[in-house]
Amino acid sequence: MRPQAAGGRRAASPNVCCLLARRAHGFYARDAGVAHRQNLGLLRKIMCQESTKFKNVWTTHSSSPIAYERGRIYLDNYQCCVSSIAQEPRILYQKPKCSKSEKIEDALLLESPLGEMLPSPSDYKSSLIVLTVQNWLLRLSADTGEILEKIYLAGSCCKFRYLSWDTPQEVMVVKSAQNKLPAAARQAGIQQSVLFYLAVFQVLPLSFIGMLEINKKIFGNSVTDVAVSNGILIVMCSMGLVRLYNFQAISEQFMEQPFDLGHEFNWNGQVGVVGKYPFGLPCNIKITGNTNILRFPFLLQAKNGIQDMKCCSLEPDWIYFHPDMSGRIIHVGPDLIKVLKLKEVKNNTDQMEIAEDFTVVANRENCVNSAVTVTASGRVVKKRFNLLDDDPEQETFKIVDYEDELDLLSTVAVTQIGADGRAHLDLHCNERGILLKSIPLLESWDVTYSHEVYFDKDLVLHIEQKPNRRFSCYVYQMVCDTAKDDECSSHEKTERAFCKKGGRIFEYI
Repeated sequence: MRPQAAGGRRAASPNVCCLLARRAHGFYARDAGVAHRQNLGLLRKIMCQESTKFKNVWTTHSSSPIAYERGRIYLDNYQCCVSSIAQEPRILYQKPKCSKSEKIEDALLLESPLGEMLPSPSDYKSSLIVLTVQNWLLRLSADTGEILEKIYLAGSCCKFRYLSWDTPQEVMVVKSAQNKLPAAARQAGIQQSVLFYLAVFQVLPLSFIGMLEINKKIFGNSVTDVAVSNGILIVMCSMGLVRLYNFQAISEQFMEQPFDLGHEFNWNGQVGVVGKYPFGLPCNIKITGNTNILRFPFLLQAKNGIQDMKCCSLEPDWIYFHPDMSGRIIHVGPDLIKVLKLKEVKNNTDQMEIAEDFTVVANRENCVNSAVTVTASGRVVKKRFNLLDDDPEQETFKIVDYEDELDLLSTVAVTQIGADGRAHLDLHCNERGILLKSIPLLESWDVTYSHEVYFDKDLVLHIEQKPNRRFSCYVYQMVCDTAKDDECSSHEKTERAFCKKGGRIFEYI
């Protein structure tokens, strides 16, 4: 018989206490999250099996840019939405052709947060935040294209062009194009002091945090670009200098007055409604004084904080924080990917250093880059120049991404000899960098074109931009097939069938 606690209540067993503790931390054997994680684990194991292939199931072409977001392919400037999940293309919606004034400049997919009460039933479904050429911020239903919300940003004083996440699915940043004075004003000697505007929003429900101007009088004349990420205001300057500032501290210290969307305001002699035409949003964050006190110290204080890829290439190497929020850093060069981590210096817990966690190296075993070549007749020929590290005839990394649900690091490597280029998508263990799967892309890859590759669970999508505004989208889906002669990984041409849906032509293999 179990002992009873004071007051006649039965004491909880250790197993019950352990279960309650695990449940408090989000672990519960019957909840949907556990089942979802187990399913994703099984999917990852199946995907990495040798018998699992990726088949190019269909292809489509367009004269306008093609975008992809979470199983949805957007065509005709987001007027047409096609599902990429089914074995064949399925059009989710097709809207009438819009005017030039309604053209969409940028878009972000917005997912409903878990465990929160939202004001509208439509908030619980996926939606698309789009920015139009006329400075309208619209929230559209991702499945129907219906307009759910409209916010007017500003008049002709600036043109907003870019959308990005400060905190994914929580805080969104709308950035303007760089302000430039008319030629006549420049010739008259008038100087432009405000370079960019940043409007920051909390999402679902959409709420206005504030608008900030990037002024040369405050940040200096060398400013070239600006961004906000993970609470840090990143100011890029000429000569490769980057300054980091605490954006929350700036907002708290220099916000002149908070404003709510849909409320009337009286601001600098203007009376209107926040987020409505023609007033839009007030620029209510204006920095005055010295910004050095807000500088955010980071890698420059760490040992090995300055990283050198030591490569000779036309394209620069790039470095960024790992999207898995582990605090690691990804540094990508033409033939080498370094995943770096911050750790304490041995015997000095007050200092941090940057160390390599793991590296991924391009396959260049067959590459000969010797300064001296001996011909068949025995004649010695000296090369007048060496190949660059990103020479297209050598396997070169072009894209590095992270699949968060499967915890896989994906890389795209390309080799082009003459007019024929071949690419493959490799999947690596995100923890140790071990190669788990290599997926060949069947279509030829020309390194002079613009390319995007998306790996989304059991789907691979390749979007290519060719000259004269010709765009192509190649859709690959996972298949499990043990047949030896597998067309999924064959580069040979196969017969194609064509069909027409919603006025658009799709190719099948």
